[in-house]
Amino acid sequence: MHSTRLDLFDNSDFYPGSTLKRLLWALLSGLFFQNWIPWPSQLKSTLLRIFGAQIGEGLILKPRVTIKYPWKLRIRDHVWIGENVWIDNLAEISIGSHVCISQGALLLCGNHDFKKSTFDLITRPIDLEDGVWIGAKCVVGPGVTCQSHSVLSLGSVATKDLEAWTVYQGNPATAKKPRSQNL
Repeated sequence: MHSTRLDLFDNSDFYPGSTLKRLLWALLSGLFFQNWIPWPSQLKSTLLRIFGAQIGEGLILKPRVTIKYPWKLRIRDHVWIGENVWIDNLAEISIGSHVCISQGALLLCGNHDFKKSTFDLITRPIDLEDGVWIGAKCVVGPGVTCQSHSVLSLGSVATKDLEAWTVYQGNPATAKKPRSQNL
């Protein structure tokens, strides 16, 4: 058994991007994404593309959205991202077409290895396939794939993959019922 030693933490092997790029993004993010002003989604899509995000058509991006690193973000067509969503993409996040991420949801690609005294950083990608709905105040954890048309209901926490066409609920999220395919 060993105690945690945060003074020994070292994440020098993690490279989030150049300092200048991160500073510029922080400035633009504060001006156009993280405030209450309802800037047009098309403007925000353009800014994301300038910073390396791959963005499809028809993105709806509400106010007060936090995106850590747009250069680690891929969004396909006709995606809705609600107010106060936090995309904490220390690793790649891929969002398919016709995905809805509701208010206050958190997509979290990073965590720490509590089994090591050095509390090592762990990052893993997240994949939201086509037709997924992430409900309000939900959390999707590192390494999770939400398969086609799965639903994570209000306030739930996904720590493992969600199967296609299935509704999940709870913490940790468990399968509750099939999602109707008569959409």
